[in-house]
Amino acid sequence: MKTFDPQAMYSEWMSQLVNHTPWQDWMKPATSVAELPVLDVLREAGATINPTVLTQLQTDYIREFGQLWQDFAVSKLPELKDKRFSSGDWHNHAMHSYSAASYLLNARFLMSLAESVEAPAKIKQKISFAVQQMIDALSPANFLVTNPEAQSKLIETKGESLAKGITQMLADMQKGRISQTDETAFEVGKNVATTEGVVVFENRLFQLIQYTPLTKTVHQRPLLMVPPCINKFYILDLQPENSVVRYAVEQGHTVFLVSWANPDASMGDVTWDDYVEQGAIKALEVARAISKQDKVNAFGFCVGGTIISTALAVLAERGIHPVSSLTLLTALLDFSNTGVLDVFVDEMQVSMREKTIGSGGLLPGRDLASTFSSLRANDLVWNYVQSNYLKGEAPPPFDLLYWNADSTNLPGPMFCWYLRNTYLENKLKEPGALTVAGNKVDLGKIDAPVFVYGSREDHIVPWQAAFASTKLLNPQGKNKNTFVLGASGHIAGVVNPPAKKKRSYWTNPAAVGKDAENWFSGATETPGSWWPVWAEFLAEHGGRMVKAPTTAGNKDFVPTEAAPGRYVKVRAD
Repeated sequence: MKTFDPQAMYSEWMSQLVNHTPWQDWMKPATSVAELPVLDVLREAGATINPTVLTQLQTDYIREFGQLWQDFAVSKLPELKDKRFSSGDWHNHAMHSYSAASYLLNARFLMSLAESVEAPAKIKQKISFAVQQMIDALSPANFLVTNPEAQSKLIETKGESLAKGITQMLADMQKGRISQTDETAFEVGKNVATTEGVVVFENRLFQLIQYTPLTKTVHQRPLLMVPPCINKFYILDLQPENSVVRYAVEQGHTVFLVSWANPDASMGDVTWDDYVEQGAIKALEVARAISKQDKVNAFGFCVGGTIISTALAVLAERGIHPVSSLTLLTALLDFSNTGVLDVFVDEMQVSMREKTIGSGGLLPGRDLASTFSSLRANDLVWNYVQSNYLKGEAPPPFDLLYWNADSTNLPGPMFCWYLRNTYLENKLKEPGALTVAGNKVDLGKIDAPVFVYGSREDHIVPWQAAFASTKLLNPQGKNKNTFVLGASGHIAGVVNPPAKKKRSYWTNPAAVGKDAENWFSGATETPGSWWPVWAEFLAEHGGRMVKAPTTAGNKDFVPTEAAPGRYVKVRAD
């Protein structure tokens, strides 16, 4: 089966737009399911569908299409419940209403075809994902000739909206990505990543920031935060009112944070071992030395959780246990269930990456960004195609989307090792199956209580996969692990400050480490943010309260520059 490339899909749309040949032919009502072009794609992929199922789909399709045509003939407008067609322009004009209804009818049956394919689960998932991407791209809302909202705007502005939209489209083509926010409205260190602190250490992989206390006394054991290296750390420090970093400082913790370098060509040889040894392990060493504590509280978010957990397992093999607790937020240790990302990982794709960048080179940040955008294409791609290009609207400022566009590169050897040994072969969960930094990795040897958080609607780290970490960590210890499930997704679920009084979370202490669904069936839902639960966990393992330090660093680790440091300001593009 052909590999789906989201950037190629976007480029193809651009080409079709410029050439005035939209893809609507794919979505015209057919006289039978068999005439739908997607069947050619399925046949090319070697997929088959049970003839009985196909016949039933065809019968249902013809019946629903016939009803749609009859309604149109008597001027009965169809119901359009899809949010893409919520504007009155779609409901007030019969042709546009019919166009949208026909699209939705075809979309529904295209997905029914994909879901009826007789194939192994992974192949079936790939087919469904590729078909869904095609469906999303072919929405009549994505083309000027079939979007009544854009046409109304064109008339109202006497052509100005189209001129502005083309200008914005050409500018984005130069950047190689779609603008999702007004990027001129933000500056790292000025109105995002503003929590006060200083850089106390750096090597080629990271800078270590020590934040300034906001309380008169602090817990004696500091908190070391390891964010993901696939994007910038300031998702944890967007603005004061929604900053995880600032919240931890306000709770009386001396906070250290790893700010990963944005790799350039000089770092094309960096490996996973380097990220563990020269990154996480070195950060632990510095934080312990500055705080004069033998143990710290460790924290890992997303890939940062995978890195810090690997580092702690390596140290455990060396007989070193440097943490009093470990926090993992939406992190994967058991890669049995990787959600929709699984469609991008198979032997063919991993081998291709290994051949091109496995021995040296970089994975460009834009490749990762386009991949993650494709996971929610309607929200993160086509929504902006419609507003920015067809309607000529400038995207409004939004700090989260500014961060989302501030992508990072990854060293090829590190990325390829990570892909093969975790996503493809899932070896990290197997005791002794991997050797990192010269030591066997056994996550079960990490000797510390663990707080694990998952987000219920996370499409990158399914919450059940996050929950699986509770079975790998402290497998023999009772009541040492805590699991909290929050509402919303991978980012919004994490960045949920108590002051906003939004969403909710679930807990079930008695069932941690057991089956995920059984855990949820007995869980208690509580309104509001999960942060206070985490704060209680940290306080329990933070040691006694001591006078807050008046200076950062020490004689061996002298502050060099103010937070957020210069590493985080390096852009991939």
